[in-house]
Amino acid sequence: FVMDNRPGAETRRLTDTMSGAFKAIPWIEPAIVKVPSSHVDEPIYSKIYLPADHDPGNKYPAVMFVHGAGYTQNADAGWPYYFREGMFHNLLTQHGYVVIDMDFRASEGYGRDWRTAIYRRMGVPELEDFHDGVDYIVENYGVDRERIGVYGGSYGGFMTFVAMFQAPDLFKAGAALRPVSDWSHYSHGYTSNILNTPGIDPEAYRISSPIEHVAGLKDPLLIAAGMQDNNVFFQDSVLVVQRLIELKKENFEIALYPQDPHNFVHAESWLDEYRRIFRLFEQNLKE
Repeated sequence: FVMDNRPGAETRRLTDTMSGAFKAIPWIEPAIVKVPSSHVDEPIYSKIYLPADHDPGNKYPAVMFVHGAGYTQNADAGWPYYFREGMFHNLLTQHGYVVIDMDFRASEGYGRDWRTAIYRRMGVPELEDFHDGVDYIVENYGVDRERIGVYGGSYGGFMTFVAMFQAPDLFKAGAALRPVSDWSHYSHGYTSNILNTPGIDPEAYRISSPIEHVAGLKDPLLIAAGMQDNNVFFQDSVLVVQRLIELKKENFEIALYPQDPHNFVHAESWLDEYRRIFRLFEQNLKE
């Protein structure tokens, strides 16, 4: 866009890179809502995506998306930073799903207490907020509590592990993408501000690392990881898979992407991953 340097000047578009096919898609604008918290006084800001013909008198399957980085702020107006996921959520609504995307505790933009709630207990306050989010969509949008799935990448993959291992009745299927399973393997420049260091505070790492809680898996789980991951190392997924094998769990599958790092660089890999996530939800959340 360009505009004249004077008050009240109108903007003029110079370029338009969106294809006709992209513009023809009926994109759904999510609502930003305040989910009441049962643990703190402040609400949990969240995005809600609804099917175009949504009727709260009907029963719907639902999916919770968990953003990455932990400290990201995602419940804001505008085209989402997670643009692929935003498009996927649009697809899900076209197939009858309600989608919720929460700025759980640890997300940035809500003050120091919100951000630091995870000190020495990563995964604990976030999971509490997930429970509140599930209650909210069940009570307000006709969601069937028995047909809710969860997915996310990186920190979102970590939280998918936490939910599937430590709250096995909350979600009926989960997809953990490029997930952290043991925080002692991750960059100490990141974790030392939250969990201290493994030698000093092993209990914080035990509480916060999903590898310690794998035995709790009850419902179907998809693990997807790039073997060239330069952020969350591939070993984190391998360790969980080995533990699941040792526990004789049968309700999991793993998708490996041999040529991709943390953020995939091959379009075919993104397509394959989201096809698998969609199939997981279709097989386990539809009546």
